[in-house]
Amino acid sequence: MIDRPPRYSGAMSDRILRNVIGGESVESATDTYLDLIDPATEEVYGQAPVSTAEEIDAAYSAAATAFRHWGRTTPAERQLALFRLADAMAERADEFADLESQDTGKPRATLVADEIDQSVDQLRFFAGAARDLDGRSAGEYLAGHTSFVRREPIGVIGQVTPWNYPLNMAVWKIAPAIAAGNTVVLKPSDTTPLATVRLAELAAEILPAGVLNVVMGDRSTGAALLQHPTPQMVAITGSVRAGMEVAKAAASDLKRVHLELGGKAPAIVFPDADPQAVAEGLVLAAYFNAGQDCTAATRVIVHESVHDEVVAALVARAATHAVTGGPREEGVFYGPLNNAAQLERVSGIVDRLPAHAEIVAGGARQGDRGYFFPATIVTGMRQDDEAVQEEIFGPVLTVQTFRTEEEALALANGVRYALASSVWTSDHGRAMRFSRDLDFGCVWINTHIPFVSDMPHGGFKHSGYGKDLSHYGFEDYTRLKHVMSSIGE
Repeated sequence: MIDRPPRYSGAMSDRILRNVIGGESVESATDTYLDLIDPATEEVYGQAPVSTAEEIDAAYSAAATAFRHWGRTTPAERQLALFRLADAMAERADEFADLESQDTGKPRATLVADEIDQSVDQLRFFAGAARDLDGRSAGEYLAGHTSFVRREPIGVIGQVTPWNYPLNMAVWKIAPAIAAGNTVVLKPSDTTPLATVRLAELAAEILPAGVLNVVMGDRSTGAALLQHPTPQMVAITGSVRAGMEVAKAAASDLKRVHLELGGKAPAIVFPDADPQAVAEGLVLAAYFNAGQDCTAATRVIVHESVHDEVVAALVARAATHAVTGGPREEGVFYGPLNNAAQLERVSGIVDRLPAHAEIVAGGARQGDRGYFFPATIVTGMRQDDEAVQEEIFGPVLTVQTFRTEEEALALANGVRYALASSVWTSDHGRAMRFSRDLDFGCVWINTHIPFVSDMPHGGFKHSGYGKDLSHYGFEDYTRLKHVMSSIGE
């Protein structure tokens, strides 16, 4: 019998994770555990349970019980609880950064500033949103009757988060849900559960028992969680395939669905843009987190007159500012890909590049230990190439050329994804036209990839629907009820 500590005590290899259900750290009854693999070393540093159906039932039962009270708390009470959770996370920023770096291999030196501080800010934003409930004013919209609108929590929410930003994505999901008065059952990715479990443990010290529950497992666990009859809404951040499966399953029970899926972001570069500024912005946007970001710049669509200059600037900038390596190495911009399957996917797409494509930087796995892939730039691409059409989710930047605005717009919009995009130009009118005509949920102008808690994030087409962040994301976790009372004459 393995000794299973309640949290993360002991040696890395002895780390056995527990679910958090009903405010308690609970040892799983499963006999199936998943090895947690360090993506930088390929060594096992812990195990996570594949939760049983009974444990999912228990988590939902705890969430349903908690909702009876939490759903009736005042906005002020929910705000205060989330502020306390944000403060507790801020006090433990280094601890969360250590866990996140262990799970993902991300450079440890920048993690607090890059991600932990942002998670704290997002918790605080939604704490504020809890007390900002908009609605139509009460009035006599029908003679002899007074109407008003109640904005209410939906109930119990089932959520699944990905491995690219484990803590950020958990906060994106739970913060608006809890702020609105809902309760949550969340499953983190099977490869990166550490920070999410620690967040749930911390929340259990601040929130009422059952408001936030975390169960671990594999893809089948996630499917069971999302198909469970209890939640009135399910939300995921994940692949298009996963989103389609969730939408189909939810349709059979008419659950509300919130989907943040893949992306294939274009960056359109006009001749009047500064090539050095373009290279500086796009190297950051393409290779941050090894390109494992659904909003990452993946397709440079550049005017043919400045193609060579822009490509040269990108290659030079990537060589000096997009170095990959271990999480505690100096001078490293991004770490390894998250897992062996992702390394295989990225390598496979690069290996299958057509003969007309030219690799001008990177192009092959770095080293023989760890899932490292260097910053890669590929020119000569055509619109129907696999690397242009399919989400790579890795440090690979493709380059295409255009002659006219109409052609640039057609190339940019000519994919099934519609999450994020950017246009690089000094012509204000052109920038405004493209902000109107680009079919993406976000359009950046002369920048790419900045996020702010106050603005919505979400896409169209195969990138999903619903918004994360902002007051719009908060509203997604509420429902509207019309109340009408007869008042006589």
